[in-house]
Amino acid sequence: MALQNDYQDVLEVAKTVGAKVESREENGKLILKGSVDHAWDRDRIWDQIKAKHANWQQEIMVNLTVTNAEPYGFYTVKSGDTLGKLAKDIYGDAKLYPKIFEINKDQLTDPDKIKVGQKLKLPPKSIAQA
Repeated sequence: MALQNDYQDVLEVAKTVGAKVESREENGKLILKGSVDHAWDRDRIWDQIKAKHANWQQEIMVNLTVTNAEPYGFYTVKSGDTLGKLAKDIYGDAKLYPKIFEINKDQLTDPDKIKVGQKLKLPPKSIAQA
């Protein structure tokens, strides 16, 4: 139970992204197994693990199945968001914002006019960075 307590922040991120996971401790490791809807959900769990747990490689094993290959995920627009900011936060490069715009042309007519509450599709990292 000690590792479950240590990784409570990761379990909270899993809950926040809607992951369906089971966790157990076995042979000195925390085992997380389950599924997530999108790759972005999986990546946010991994980002939390790597950012907050220096010994993660010795302490945790994660086996998450991604249910939907595309889109990479969905993002609900918040106040102050821009496509450039999303591209920087999600892909590491603000200049990739046109890729987010392209995949959302069904609801966007101008990349500078996104609205709070809009649910935007996110292109897979491989497409965004191509």
